Amino acid sequence: MSGPMSLEPGGAEQDTLALRLADDRPPSPRLTDQHMLALVLPGHGARRDAVDGLAAELADRVAPAVHPYEVAALLESEGLTGEMIRKTYGHADLFSLATALYQRVPRTFPEPPRPVDPWRPDHLRCALRGLLFALPGLAYALAGRLLPPDGTVRALVVAGLISWAWNQALGHRAYARLASGRLEAGRTLAKGAPLGAAAATAAGAALSGAGVTALAVAAQSAYLAAAGVLLVLGRERLLLAVLVPVAAGGTALLWWEPGAVLRAGLPLLSLLGTVAAAGWALRATRTVPAAPGATRPGLWPSLPYGLFGLAAGSLVFLAGRDHPWGVIVLTLSMGPAEWLLYRYRGLSVAALRSTRTLAGFRARSAAVLAGCLLVYLAPLAPAALFVGADPVTLLLLAASLWISLLLQAFGTAWPPAALCLTAAVSAGAVMLTGSPPGATALPLCCGGAVLCLGAVAVRRLGRPAAHG
Repeated sequence: MSGPMSLEPGGAEQDTLALRLADDRPPSPRLTDQHMLALVLPGHGARRDAVDGLAAELADRVAPAVHPYEVAALLESEGLTGEMIRKTYGHADLFSLATALYQRVPRTFPEPPRPVDPWRPDHLRCALRGLLFALPGLAYALAGRLLPPDGTVRALVVAGLISWAWNQALGHRAYARLASGRLEAGRTLAKGAPLGAAAATAAGAALSGAGVTALAVAAQSAYLAAAGVLLVLGRERLLLAVLVPVAAGGTALLWWEPGAVLRAGLPLLSLLGTVAAAGWALRATRTVPAAPGATRPGLWPSLPYGLFGLAAGSLVFLAGRDHPWGVIVLTLSMGPAEWLLYRYRGLSVAALRSTRTLAGFRARSAAVLAGCLLVYLAPLAPAALFVGADPVTLLLLAASLWISLLLQAFGTAWPPAALCLTAAVSAGAVMLTGSPPGATALPLCCGGAVLCLGAVAVRRLGRPAAHG
């Protein structure tokens, strides 16, 4: 009589015979559930091996499960049918097999993926923008000799300050309208840029009168308006391409003396290219449909940005009266300054994720602010000494501008505008009156602005809500 046959149901005679044989034999060890299942189901060992193999195959996806039901969903997604589960793995249903796999595979919970920095800067773009801010200065080196000395600088400075103020306000308004689509931003720039150029030209021409200086003022105003359009629309590479004639001519001045035609023609060629490129960029925005529900922002929110542009231009002009090379260094540093603005925002978000208390975040935020400011200022000191500029004035001016730009990036616009405008008016008044402390007026005013701006930044940016 075989083992399996002794466990199958039979007649009364077989039951009586089984009882007698049991009384005559010595007691045998108790069979475990696995042995019983192996007797009832031939091939149970192979099925157990199949379950072990399935557990090894799916271990990476079963290990993070917190309940057998998750494993059941995984098996169902793998296409296992009830018949396959019974024949191949020896389990009655899907949930039975899922429970077996859940028990076989140890629980492991992998670390969550590291979040992507939403403020990761574009290194090439930031470096390119710093270069683009400085390259137009070569046009003055080329064409400056052709301009009359009387009243030219004053007319160009006044027109330049108006262009700075107007373009700062226009840029903010255009960026605000970018949320509604490039079409809306393009319309804003197409209307505002010519008006700003006309206003700056009129103010400069009123001081210089008709003549060559008025033409230079008009050219400067047109270039600043067109370049502002290209920068807002993200066309830095296109702007660099149209500035190649000025860059080549200005660089050639180091070993070659061009004639009057080239001195005037190269800047004019870059000007025409910039205006044409701005027109093409604005035309391209018309092909992008406007976002549904677009709203037109008011003019008042853009006013402090315009006032800051006026103040920043005035401070830079005051610093450049005695140290023009220092202004060139400051202009070139605007690219790294923009890069550090992005880094500050990324580091602040990381600090917000890693700290658990409000005081801890405030300390981390202040440390990030101080670190970014020091990284920005560190290269400026040797650069100022190299070009013969006053490093103290340059560092204080650069610090005030960078903290102002940082606050503006977080939507805090009025404090930077008011503080920088106060510093510019105070320093300008002292310098114009010719008082004895006139040489130290600008660094003192910028130093006071830095202290106030730093206090505002620590307070405003030390709140987690500012980085949400």
